[in-house]
Amino acid sequence: MIVVMGATGATGNALLHSLLALGTPVRALTRTPHRPIPGTNAAHQPPVEVQYADATDPRSLHTAFRGAGQLFLAMANSPAQVELETRVIDIAAHTGIRHIVKISAPAAEPDSPVAVSRGHHAIEEHLRASGLAHTVLRPYAFTQNLLRMAPTVAQGVILGTTGDAPFNYVDCRDIGDVAAAAFTRPDIAGGTYTLTGPEAVSYPALASRLTALTGRPIRYVHLTPEELRDNLVQHAHMPTWLADHVTEIQQLAVTRPETPTTTVTDVLGRPPRTLDAFLHEHHADFRRQDAAPSPATRP
Repeated sequence: MIVVMGATGATGNALLHSLLALGTPVRALTRTPHRPIPGTNAAHQPPVEVQYADATDPRSLHTAFRGAGQLFLAMANSPAQVELETRVIDIAAHTGIRHIVKISAPAAEPDSPVAVSRGHHAIEEHLRASGLAHTVLRPYAFTQNLLRMAPTVAQGVILGTTGDAPFNYVDCRDIGDVAAAAFTRPDIAGGTYTLTGPEAVSYPALASRLTALTGRPIRYVHLTPEELRDNLVQHAHMPTWLADHVTEIQQLAVTRPETPTTTVTDVLGRPPRTLDAFLHEHHADFRRQDAAPSPATRP
């Protein structure tokens, strides 16, 4: 039995679909079990177990992990992430989980300029010390997160502090497929994998592609790191830690130029999904003329 934490999240739900396609028994964990989890229905054989669990509730984790052998560990970034994920690892070891696949981050180093990445390094170290078999996935920016730009794209702008520096993107469905391989293929389990799509794309280039896609002019507006951070806090109403994180990862792309890896192809035997394919798949989201104005677009 494979336990999937965060089964309603982008990577967790993508993994759920990948495992169901393989016919693998899955226990999907959620903090809101009364709400349907996308991709789960009675037609699946074997059926999906849906169970309540919350990382802040150790008793629920003990119950959720009982009888399972493998665990997918993916949690939203937060100031409490190190505390919560290390607790999950300890309870997993205590309840008989043998193998954990963890979603980490690029630049997961003790001296990383990105605070969240320093946290992932600490969690990775705790996982190694646990004695559990483990596989670490370090994906770059999710293409699915580009949908959060739809309101600002509707106003004709993309804000950033990266200039012409390119970003790696990776589709969450490819992350899910690689994670499924780590759970089901001994030749993949146990490694550390950096995951990207087939190309790195700058914000100006993204604006150009969205201009062609929507038929409306989209421009990149360059801000200083301080301006971007203040904009995110004051106008997008982000918590300070998250505004810091967004600014830090954008600056990291400037100081450490991002280039694609071949990992998805190496693991899956097929090329990763492309950014252009994702944009066309969601063209209606970016073409919406009635998107609510977002104060975060103010330069």
